[in-house]
Amino acid sequence: MPFCKQLLPVLGLVFFSHLAIAQNALVFQTDFGLEEPAVASMKGVAYGISPELKMFDITHEIPVFNIWEAAYRLNQTAKYWPAGTVFVSVVDPGVGTDRKSVVLKTKTGHYFVSPDNGSLTLVAETLGIVAVREIDEAVNRLKGSEKSHTFHGRDVYAYTGARLASATISFEEVGPLLKNEVRMIKYKKAALRDKRIIGNVPILDIHYGNVWSNIDSEMFERLGVKIGDMLWVKISKGEEVQFKKRVKFVTSFGGVALGEPVLYVNDVLNIGVAINQGNFAEHYGISAGPERNIEIWK
Repeated sequence: MPFCKQLLPVLGLVFFSHLAIAQNALVFQTDFGLEEPAVASMKGVAYGISPELKMFDITHEIPVFNIWEAAYRLNQTAKYWPAGTVFVSVVDPGVGTDRKSVVLKTKTGHYFVSPDNGSLTLVAETLGIVAVREIDEAVNRLKGSEKSHTFHGRDVYAYTGARLASATISFEEVGPLLKNEVRMIKYKKAALRDKRIIGNVPILDIHYGNVWSNIDSEMFERLGVKIGDMLWVKISKGEEVQFKKRVKFVTSFGGVALGEPVLYVNDVLNIGVAINQGNFAEHYGISAGPERNIEIWK
């Protein structure tokens, strides 16, 4: 018993020390693909900072240089992760130029390590900005990488993200404070005008070819629609109309015959357009992006 009493303070010290260095998840997203070891190199750098880090992936299949899709996938995912999570997003066609490398802290307590090139547009809007800091590469850069100018994903972002997630540095130690803003990509926000909703086609459900909009279900309900209603759907790229037809609003794809288009609420509670057991985007030649628009009316 005396031995146990002597051991308790030591165990308590170990327990509280562990709490003091509790680490946050580190989540990666890139357009690097998995054919080459770029992603493994980034994770190797992070592992070298702390073997205790828990690392995860959103995707490494963002289309090459597609900053807009990087912005959407970040926003699609981030809200499901706990406060303190550090996201490293690297879609960086301007690598080596004067674009800033930053860490954004949101009002939800998430951190985003990324080039300030538009990739942070949507998380800044939806999660809010607490502060933005520029990464001080004199401190937060992989040692020995100073002559490399084309792999900041490994040398700057993975390194800084891992140091932040592992509590090796605080947010204040990332670098100097910038204005509470990031570079924004312009796109058409969803709006109800004259009994017609006008919005954007931000992304495709790539595997199935469904077309997603930024029109949320609450706004859609303001049209006064009910399951089974037929609505006009128009999808355009600039002035070019790619699809215009009356489409049935259903709860699931089986609400219409095989090969027929459907209007539905997707898993992020936005309105989508699909073909029952078909590829809508491929069939009608539709892609996604800030300049792709959708209109829905009765």
